[in-house]
Amino acid sequence: MTTQEILSNLFCSFAGTIGFAIMYNVPKKYYIGCGVTGMAGWIVYLLVSGMNYVSAAVGSFFGAFIVVLISRMLSVKMRCPITIFLISGILPLVPGAGIYNTVYYIVTNQLTQAALKGIESLKIAFAIVMGIVIVVSIPRDVFHKIYYWYVEGKD
Repeated sequence: MTTQEILSNLFCSFAGTIGFAIMYNVPKKYYIGCGVTGMAGWIVYLLVSGMNYVSAAVGSFFGAFIVVLISRMLSVKMRCPITIFLISGILPLVPGAGIYNTVYYIVTNQLTQAALKGIESLKIAFAIVMGIVIVVSIPRDVFHKIYYWYVEGKD
């Protein structure tokens, strides 16, 4: 990837995530956090799925993992629900084009291509869900202790 492609991916994922947050009436003070969350998840997805031996589903898993991790940290720091950052931050990872192509191939009677795209989209969606489940299953107290230990200097 060239520097221009990397910068455009950073900007588009940041702006797209903020646009989604605006559309769903997220309070203004959380826009930057939403944008950073979506941007970080997308960059991790690009880095992991850019490897030759890794599929898009694995990249989506690690992207979702980072999105949920950052969402949990921001929700503790900003004292708000995790869904503010999680829902808008996960948007760049959703396999919308794959689902569209699946339906397109079904309509045009290309059932083999439809099955391939549909299974790939399901794998990506399942990877996103697994990334969410793993981080959300970590007890909330862990994030509070980490936050207070690093930021506040308390035990």
